[in-house]
Amino acid sequence: MVNVKDWDASEYLSTEQDIIDYLDAAAETGDPRLMQAAIGDVAKARGMGQIAKEAGVGRESLYKSLSKDGNPSFQTILKVINALGGRISIQAA
Repeated sequence: MVNVKDWDASEYLSTEQDIIDYLDAAAETGDPRLMQAAIGDVAKARGMGQIAKEAGVGRESLYKSLSKDGNPSFQTILKVINALGGRISIQAA
C-alpha cells in the first residue's frame, strides 16, 4: 500500500522571494479562491497565530476565513496582507 501525504504549499515557502512569487502567480490567475488559499498558505508558513495577532483577528477565525470554504471580508484580506508585510497594488492588465 502506498502512503500518500497531502501536499502543503506552506512547507515550501521559506524565503521572501518564494512568497512573493507564489502570491503573484496566484494573483495572475484571477481566481479569488486560489488567491485566498495562497494567502492562507503564506499565513500558515509565517505562523497563523502570529499573523492573526498582527492582523487583529482571532486565530481560529483566520483559519476559517482562509480555508477552502471560507469567505473572508476584503477588510480581513487587507489586514492579513498588511500583517504579512505586503500591500496590494494595481497594474494595467
